[in-house]
Amino acid sequence: MSGRPGGVFHLRDGCVVAVESPGAPGPEARLLRSGRVSGEQWAALLRESGGTRWPEAGLVAHGYAGAAQLRVVCMMAMQDAAFAVVAGDVEACDPLDAAFEPYAPVAFGEAPGRLLQDAARKLAAVAALPQPVRPDRERPVPAAVPDEIRDQLPPPHKELLAHADGRRTARDIAFATGLGAYTVTVGMARMLGEGLLELPGEPESAAPVTVRIPPTGALRQRPAAAPAMDPMVFSALASAVADGESPAPEPRPLPGPLPVPGATTSPLPRREPGVNAPSLPRREPGASGITETLAPERAGASWKGFFRLRHRIWTPDSGA
Repeated sequence: MSGRPGGVFHLRDGCVVAVESPGAPGPEARLLRSGRVSGEQWAALLRESGGTRWPEAGLVAHGYAGAAQLRVVCMMAMQDAAFAVVAGDVEACDPLDAAFEPYAPVAFGEAPGRLLQDAARKLAAVAALPQPVRPDRERPVPAAVPDEIRDQLPPPHKELLAHADGRRTARDIAFATGLGAYTVTVGMARMLGEGLLELPGEPESAAPVTVRIPPTGALRQRPAAAPAMDPMVFSALASAVADGESPAPEPRPLPGPLPVPGATTSPLPRREPGVNAPSLPRREPGASGITETLAPERAGASWKGFFRLRHRIWTPDSGA
């Protein structure tokens, strides 16, 4: 998986047996950084095993770790590496040579769907925190905390405070301490929310986010002294359309003026439909007289010419 940080997924018989990623410490870093095995002991184990990359037999033989403990460490490293890959940016997926053996594979692999679901669940848990962070983005610094409060913190919090110097991310602290990238990311997010850590470059007096609203040219301010549009004008226009094309259609409720900021409108009273509601009066075709007035022999145009003059008629949303 190429990307940031990317990684390598090793599959065997349809199951994932190892995941290696530069975004999370592997089993070797977990053993060395946690203090379970010293550097001299690890070098001696490599010499005894003849240069084996993962001296599992030597670790068990010398009593540095048990077989079950090593299996748990390898499984945790695989799940943590999958979380680091999912939390980053994936650019492409390419197959590798089958001869490329994993560093410390697990004996019984994990189903790919279950492994990805676990990584997605962890990422969703981090995003749900009050102050979410990314494993390789934020670089916090210790906040001004009184000494009596600092002394009461649990050891994991004290360790994060000791390594948070403004230059290390959660990934860097995970490699330095031998903890998982997910564990450090969650701890860092919680300490940021509790005020124990803070992000440099984001002071409390930061400027608020400016929200730009696109202009709406269709709505214009109507003068306060302008009279409201007479609803009878709309009725006359509707009658003109009916006289020229087809019989009068069913009456419809006329649309009211659009709401304009700063202007007060008085909506027309509406009658709720019911069984005993009186029927609206119908206008007979030609009763308005507009068709005769706009006859071709008088006006030189049909009734459609009347609508071409609409730019001369004042309407509530025209502003003219």
